[in-house]
Amino acid sequence: MSRSLRLRRWQKEALDLLELHPDPDFLAVATPGAGKTTFALTAVLRHLARNPRNQVVVVAPTSHLKTQWSHAASQVGLQLEPNWVSNRGMPTDMHGVAVTYQQVAANPAALRRVSARCVVVLDELHHAGDERAWGLAIREAFEGSPRRIALSGTPFRSDTHAIPFVQYVNDEAEPNFNYGYEAALDDRRVVRPVYFPTIDGFMEWTSPDGAELAAGFDDALNSTLSAQRLRTALSLESEWLPAVLHQANDRLMALRQDQGNAAGLVVATDQDHARGIADLLRIRFRAPAIAVTSDDPQASARIAAFADGDAPWLVAVRMVSEGVDIPRLRLGVFATTTTTELFFRQVVGRFVRHTGGKAREEKAWLFIPNDPRLRRFASTIAESRRHSLRRNWEDGERDETESDPAAFDELPVEGEQQSLFQVLSAQVIDTAPTVSTFDDDPDLDQNDSYPDTTVAIDLPVPPPPGRSRSLVPSDGRPLAEVKKELRDINADLVRQLVRITGLGHKEINSRLNRGVGILRIAEADAEQLKQRVLAAEEWLRKPISRHLQPNGR
Repeated sequence: MSRSLRLRRWQKEALDLLELHPDPDFLAVATPGAGKTTFALTAVLRHLARNPRNQVVVVAPTSHLKTQWSHAASQVGLQLEPNWVSNRGMPTDMHGVAVTYQQVAANPAALRRVSARCVVVLDELHHAGDERAWGLAIREAFEGSPRRIALSGTPFRSDTHAIPFVQYVNDEAEPNFNYGYEAALDDRRVVRPVYFPTIDGFMEWTSPDGAELAAGFDDALNSTLSAQRLRTALSLESEWLPAVLHQANDRLMALRQDQGNAAGLVVATDQDHARGIADLLRIRFRAPAIAVTSDDPQASARIAAFADGDAPWLVAVRMVSEGVDIPRLRLGVFATTTTTELFFRQVVGRFVRHTGGKAREEKAWLFIPNDPRLRRFASTIAESRRHSLRRNWEDGERDETESDPAAFDELPVEGEQQSLFQVLSAQVIDTAPTVSTFDDDPDLDQNDSYPDTTVAIDLPVPPPPGRSRSLVPSDGRPLAEVKKELRDINADLVRQLVRITGLGHKEINSRLNRGVGILRIAEADAEQLKQRVLAAEEWLRKPISRHLQPNGR
């Protein structure tokens, strides 16, 4: 494995600041797609090189992201266990573990016992403020850690519960390093420019008090009625949402003529809504669509398969709102009633990852309702994009302009009684998006030659993961993945032995475990799992008369 790495300029600057930072806590805010994971893993490698007896704890928002962190870590020689269970202690054959914030809250004491010798990465740290118990648990678990590296894709406030290990100024989190979307666009080939086609409409509905109402997105309404208007537009019972999906699908199919695996994402309101949208895409528009919901035990595997495949549409609720890396996403539909700015920016972040293509191949679009609050959020991001493109135009590149709509009022999250609410109708009133950004731009191809601003650094060799006899996969796979495969093989061999010997699962497992010196298979390292497979295979090869014992006695 090569022990060198080319870092983006911001990553090198942030690492240099971290090296000089005297406090245990360091908060890096960097726009989605900029490479926060690479920054954090490089910092962890440096820490372990200086402190080889330390281990690593990565805390992520979702189970899927735990697996993603494990895969990314393996690429730089670090082995993280994403299936860690707190009552087993830290793994002895790995560099550390990847856990969720919910897991920390469930048993902070288990991590507190080891945190004094762990470097901790807190991915999307603002999740520690989702519930008061989560923030308290994070502090209890990691306040003894010698280094805590916190990451976030967007600046955040302390609107609910205080988040530990963060310095606040006027209720705003104060990062030690900040790398925004506009700066990333300026650096070129870091993020994509994202455009926001806004779709207008006219909605009719019956409110919970029985009143029949009708309004377009530009009509001034109070917060409650504004929320009802958005719900009506996004309802599967209306014609507004199918019309928007039709436009979005047509555009995606056009993109796929040039980029065969270009994909779209629809962010839905809830699980039933997500499944209904997927059915709509499949049945009405003959567009293959995969719905992933949190109640699906295979959700992470389905997201990973979608990322590596070429299916056109993914429909989800929150599972891909942040952190999930699907670079082929080029187009999205914002079809959720969740309207906080943080969530909106997280969704936008799914489309910004640059893949090294030509400029025209790196544009992305997010279709949004022409709702006042969403317009304001989109306008803020679009203004950053225009500023960056304008500066590049002043340096001899083309200025792209379009008029994104301004915003006028806010739309808070809905909290009304649901039982009497009824959608009557909702229709798109324009045949084209309010903002049309689909026209080809021949000048974009002139902007494909940019100087390489990355910086080469040497990566320290990671210390051995736990026991010196631990296996290190030669094929680049995470050790956790290899161990899971070995556990599955062990389970299959035990089933065969039960059938042949007539002994029970418990007895066979007990005999095999004793043979490799473990009490439970869950505690086995990779080498012990491999030896257990060999012992079971040898037992199976014994003559029928000697099957009662693994050693033939």
